[in-house]
Amino acid sequence: MEYMSVKETAEKWGISERRIQRLCSENRIKGVIHFSRVWAIPKDAKKPVDARRKTISKQNGDRQL
Repeated sequence: MEYMSVKETAEKWGISERRIQRLCSENRIKGVIHFSRVWAIPKDAKKPVDARRKTISKQNGDRQL
């Protein structure tokens, strides 16, 4: 299995490195490995849904606030 660094993942997903580290520490990214102070994230990992945002359900579909 191939892995990415926090920096590579942040660039790929368009979010900050700190947010990636937080997601890793909260076990929200499947398959992540922690080595001392370094996180290894699988290249095929999916970006978790942002639980900080609410969604409003409408007849036409979901919309984020």
